[in-house]
Amino acid sequence: MKTLAVYNVKGGVGKTAAAVNLSYLAAASGHKTLLWDLDPQAAASWYLQTRPGEAPSKSQWKSAAAIQGLIQNTAYDKLDLIPAGADNRHLDIWLRKDDGAGVLKQRVKAMAADYDLVVLDCPPTLSHLADSIFAAADLVLVPVVPTHLSLRALKTLIDYFKESGLPRSRLKPFFSMVDRRRLLHRLLLEQPPKTMRDVCGAAIPYASAVERMGEYRAPVEVHESSSFAAQAYRELWEEIEPLVR
Repeated sequence: MKTLAVYNVKGGVGKTAAAVNLSYLAAASGHKTLLWDLDPQAAASWYLQTRPGEAPSKSQWKSAAAIQGLIQNTAYDKLDLIPAGADNRHLDIWLRKDDGAGVLKQRVKAMAADYDLVVLDCPPTLSHLADSIFAAADLVLVPVVPTHLSLRALKTLIDYFKESGLPRSRLKPFFSMVDRRRLLHRLLLEQPPKTMRDVCGAAIPYASAVERMGEYRAPVEVHESSSFAAQAYRELWEEIEPLVR
């Protein structure tokens, strides 16, 4: 089993949309997949139409079995979900009290008998929870909007990995919310800066098909499989799949 975290210290970069769409595509490719929503906004849980109010509580975090008991089926074959709720805002405190850079990793490992891939949809925070995510993940996929502020956020993450002794090779950036009508977006795609030296070839567009995930509460591939956005997510998954086998 492999663990893929979709993470950025910056919000509003298409992180949850990527987590949901990649999880769906992984399951459609035959991988038994668990999407774990760690974000208190619970957007991934909402997209997949899960039952509300069943996120892991403080007491349940202490037991891998208790968390596994909260796993919900989704409407899609081979794709399950651990939903989030407002209590997720306390995760930093709960994990710290449990001495927890390794707690999340232990909970994820407990899923190994049942899943090929665990996808973590992560909140935009550089915190103790982030340390737990980095410890648990085999690969950290980083959506980056082609703007200077978003690139600065990536540089912050790269520097943090270096300071923490974490391998840079576990970070994999990709361009997200790309608007090719904008000159800066086109220039950065054509000539990525050094921080994006290993950027994915696939770039996710700023597209209405992605926004309509909220209308249909479903992955793009389900409601608009012929769209440019759906094609881009498929291309991204094709790049990522060999890295999480």
